[in-house]
Amino acid sequence: MEEMEMDSIECVSSSMDGIEDEEIQSSVSSHQQYSSAKPHPNVIPSGIAPTSVHELLECPVCTNSMYPPIHQCHNGHTLCSTCKTRVHNRCPTCRQELGDIRCLALEKVAESLELPCKYYSLGCPEIFPYYSKLKHETLCNFRPYNCPYAGSECSVTGDIPYLVTHLRDDHKVDMHTGCTFNHRYVKSNPREVENATWMLTVFHCFGQYFCLHFEAFQLGMAPVYMAFLRFMGDESEARSYSYSLEVGGNGRKLLWEGTPRSIRDSHRKVRDSHDGLIIQRNMALFFSGGDRKELKLRVTGRIWKEQQNPDGGVCIPNLCS
Repeated sequence: MEEMEMDSIECVSSSMDGIEDEEIQSSVSSHQQYSSAKPHPNVIPSGIAPTSVHELLECPVCTNSMYPPIHQCHNGHTLCSTCKTRVHNRCPTCRQELGDIRCLALEKVAESLELPCKYYSLGCPEIFPYYSKLKHETLCNFRPYNCPYAGSECSVTGDIPYLVTHLRDDHKVDMHTGCTFNHRYVKSNPREVENATWMLTVFHCFGQYFCLHFEAFQLGMAPVYMAFLRFMGDESEARSYSYSLEVGGNGRKLLWEGTPRSIRDSHRKVRDSHDGLIIQRNMALFFSGGDRKELKLRVTGRIWKEQQNPDGGVCIPNLCS
């Protein structure tokens, strides 16, 4: 998605494949992954002091742990099922044809192992049976977050403190402190609506970070503008907060209230679910006033934390000052 900048933005904060037969190389991830977390003191990951068993379960091609089916050649060399197709059914060690031989003994050995989560260095203390480890890692609360920047396919991942710094320094995203906001979006030719017209602002309040998205895109045949909020954390934490967005003019206004979505949900997933304030172009031009040839939208809003009332058992809003 290419970036198209708006003509002017005024922000006012209220508080402010295949592997060749002759050469087999270990694959490495191209994604960057960083964390500000310190290693957990009570668990020693297998990667620090690998045993011979762990080394036996390491695929010689991709170096990842092997899971059933584990394949072997006639000489006993093993590799994972994913890499078997990549090496054109030839053993990467002795070059013999692999066939369809399973290494049942090694699969049995794997069943007896317990390993720490691969996100140990990010703070996860859990240890799992070998075959349960992968399932846990897909949902682990300590797994790194994807960069929430919407204007490019950014591959950077990391914990929240790292991503906040990344957004500020690498993407030059505006940072604001406070739980209320007042933004004015101006575009000289609002009829040029494409999927790449967007803006992102980060707010810090209640000790958390929130991403405010504003963009224009085509909804069916109708061009629309949309604003929504994402929480920089997990969904379970996001449910503790609410937010409102308001846009208006000429004595009319639209109001949206909702719960911020976690950045575990991609920007596109949130946008395509229409979970936010959606403004049709004709309505946006009406709010802009004048001759309706220039878009001038003022979006205001606030974020609050829902707190449990110990007496009545109901949620009461906690507004920041």
